[in-house]
Parts: sequence; C-alpha cells; structure tokens
Amino acid sequence: MAQFPENLNGRTVILGLSGGVDSAVAAILLKNAGAHVQALHMTNWEDDDGYCTAAADLQDARRIAERLDLPLHHVNFAREYKERVFADFLAEYEAGRTPNPDVLCNREIKFGEFLRYARRLGGELIATGHYARTADAGGEVALLKGVDPGKDQSYFLHAVPGEALQDAVFPLGAYAKAEIREIARDHGLPVHDKKDSTGICFIGERPFREFLAGFLPARPGAIEAADGRILGRHDGLMYYTPGQRQGLGIGGRKDAGEAPWYVVAKDRARNVLIVDQGDSALLYSDRLRTSPPHWIGSPPAGLAGGIHLSVKVRYRQPEQECYVVGGDDGGLEVHFSVPQRAVAPGQFAVFYAGERCLGGGVIESSWNTTATHPEPAAAV
Repeated sequence: MAQFPENLNGRTVILGLSGGVDSAVAAILLKNAGAHVQALHMTNWEDDDGYCTAAADLQDARRIAERLDLPLHHVNFAREYKERVFADFLAEYEAGRTPNPDVLCNREIKFGEFLRYARRLGGELIATGHYARTADAGGEVALLKGVDPGKDQSYFLHAVPGEALQDAVFPLGAYAKAEIREIARDHGLPVHDKKDSTGICFIGERPFREFLAGFLPARPGAIEAADGRILGRHDGLMYYTPGQRQGLGIGGRKDAGEAPWYVVAKDRARNVLIVDQGDSALLYSDRLRTSPPHWIGSPPAGLAGGIHLSVKVRYRQPEQECYVVGGDDGGLEVHFSVPQRAVAPGQFAVFYAGERCLGGGVIESSWNTTATHPEPAAAV
C-alpha cells in the first residue's frame, strides 16, 4: 500500500495531470519524495461548441509538464466516458433523479481506465490531485478525509474499489488549498492562480436546460401544491430537484402568501411537480433508503442489527449523525438524528466513522415520518 508522504525513491508514478494547480503541485510533491514521475493527461469529453475547456486544459498540462521536466502522455477516454458515465447521467435524469457523475467518473475512468493505462506505461503507482488520504487498516486500505475540510474529496472517491486505492497516492491530502497555491507560486507555475474547476466538464458554463434538452425530450406537465391545487406548468421533471426555488414561475399568487415556493416531490406517474411554500416540513426527511452500498474494505461490523455512523447526502454538507440498518434487499435504511433538507434520490449517501470514509450507496428514496408527505415523494 502506498501512503503519502513517504519515501518513493525509485518508484515510477503515473500522475493524472489535468492542467490545474492541484495536479501540478502533486507532481512537485511526488518529485520531492523521490518518485520517477510521468504525467498522463486524459481527454474525457470532446465538444467543439466552446463550453468545455478540454482543449485549454491540455495546453496548460503541456506547459506544466515542460516547466517541471515531466514526460507527458495523452490519452482519449471520451468513448469510455460516454458509455460508462454519461449514459448513466442521462438515464438518471430521464428517471427524474439527480445524479452525481463525478463519483462514476472516479470509479470507471480515473481509477479504472486510467489505472489500466498507467500500468501499460510501466507505472507502479498512480497519483491524482484529490484532497484525500489513504492508510493501512489491518491489511485493508482505508480512505481518509483530506485535512482541509473545505476541499476534502473523499465523498467523490467512496465508490473506488479498494484494490485501486491500494495502488494510488494522494499527495495533497495533508495540505490546505492555500498551501498548494503558495507552493505553485514559489515554483513559478503558470497555473498558480488558475480558477478551480467547478461543475461538470461536458456542461461547462452553458445553461443546464439547454444542454439536457439536446439529449432528452422535454415532457411539460402540471405544477401542483401539496394540497392538490394546480399552480402552473413545468418544462419537464428532469429540470428540477428537491429544494429547488428558482425557475418555478409561480410566485406572486393572490391565493397564497409571500413565502417562496420549493420543489418537495415529483410524481413521475402523472408527470407532476409538487411544491410547497416556505420552510415546509415536506422539504425534510428523517429516513432514507439506499441501493446496495459499496464498502471500501469489509462492511462495518454489526450492520445487520444497526450501527451509529455519520453520513453526507451531498458533497457540500457537514456529516450528519445517523443510525444505519442493513436491509433484506442488500440496501440500507438510514435514520437521521436531525431531519435533513432536500434529500435528492440519485445522489449518494456516503458514510464515515471519524476520519475514515467507509463507502456509500445511491439514495433511492427518502421520507419524513413526522409529516404528511405527498404519496409519490418516496418513489421518485
């Protein structure tokens, strides 16, 4: 198992060089640890409409590699990405859910195709610019949170197989983002102040609806209040997610108060979007169910009878206390200590025990045992 920092003298490490500051500094740290570093830049999306920055990122990767005297390889995984990540992304939206393609990209591409390609290049280990750490846990690999709570990316790595993590190093896991930018400036890297990438490459800065409409046909339908009143029309359930406020077009009604409206559920059978006003109890869930989870290493002991863990139901969220019970179908039922707002089916519930990320599963349904919820809410 390769933990970092450690002595990497004589070991060949294939680094995923994206063209950003994080992977560039990862190269510096690897070289300082004595590794023989080769860089591999992946193209995972091909688009000529100007929204995706893949071409510019490749040019930045070339500049970084030249500056740091790194051999640079380039590989195109666009076909694999569309088959293994993008197809799932579309299927989830078509089903009225809210997917997270970054999790699949890590599992299928960065720690799947990339790892296999790196081995063909003679790499003993792979490295990325993720803010995470690994450690030995009784012969199994443990995935740990990055020390910078604002940048920790263990959530996105929870579905990566343990055998892939065994061969991975994360040089940035023990650093804060501000320290990484300082190292980049000190080494004269041209990307030291490059803006962090956000969102999904294949969407870029374009309007989300414009992008999705190019692949999935819109199915307009009714917007209903939780009491059944018809309030307006929606453009297609795929464009909305639980807790959404913007883009509903139903504000300022004479038959309602001034509180804003929020999406609380989707009724796919009737193609109806269900909304409620203000901080509605219907926005909150104290229970959820997941698909059969992926565990990094052995499943937590005592799961069948129920155990206390912490969980994130979205990336930008503090961990929440919960009680987790294994279900007969292989999935999990999660009981929150404090009801959670806007839990979205299709996202991932990721579990933690202290600093350790244990794994997670796709959120299949959620509900509130203390509120009268519209019937379809737990079946989206």
